[in-house]
Amino acid sequence: MTPYDIALLIHILLFCYWLGGDVGVFYSSQFVVDSKLSRETRLTAAKIMLGCDLVPKICMSLMLTVGGILAHYLGIEHSLWQLIGIILLGPIWLTMVLVLHYKHNASYIPLLTKVDYLFRWAVIAGLIASSIYAYNTGRLADNPWIIIKLLGFAFLIFCGLMIRINLKEFSITYAKMLQDSHDDADNLQMVRSLKKVKPWVVLIWFVLIFEAYVGIAKPLMS
Repeated sequence: MTPYDIALLIHILLFCYWLGGDVGVFYSSQFVVDSKLSRETRLTAAKIMLGCDLVPKICMSLMLTVGGILAHYLGIEHSLWQLIGIILLGPIWLTMVLVLHYKHNASYIPLLTKVDYLFRWAVIAGLIASSIYAYNTGRLADNPWIIIKLLGFAFLIFCGLMIRINLKEFSITYAKMLQDSHDDADNLQMVRSLKKVKPWVVLIWFVLIFEAYVGIAKPLMS
């Protein structure tokens, strides 16, 4: 296999595990909010949900780096500093994801959570800015589909942020559930929170599939 083939295989695997993991997270969340189930069963479902949730986060964190490497092998030239940035982005983002997942009780987690939140907004802004620049300068004139992929990825990050914002009530009730101090009102709050994020979750699924289509069909190419 060539380096391009290896990068392409990783890219495909990231897509598959991202979409599959995301579906698993949403499915298991239905059991977490089911007040008819025992607290122990709901907590077990929550552990499964949180474990599965790590997979899409890992895939998202690595996708831009792998995509950038693929673009390099397709003939898209990058300056040295851009190439270094593309290669380092994935490991840095992945490290932040893993620390937030496994060290959630550490004293620095609230600060790192804010950093992660702002970092994602910065990535969105960077993707939009680079897409506009590429369009205006004709940098990707031979591969305009890459601009679509970049903007699609920016939208995926945005959807993830909207999910995070709307899941605050869910998280509060889950914390109460851990302490066995939740009531019916908390259960309703958890259900409402999950309903708020459902449109964003479904959007992620459709955009992921659309991104895969764009990568295969490469529309707008002359």
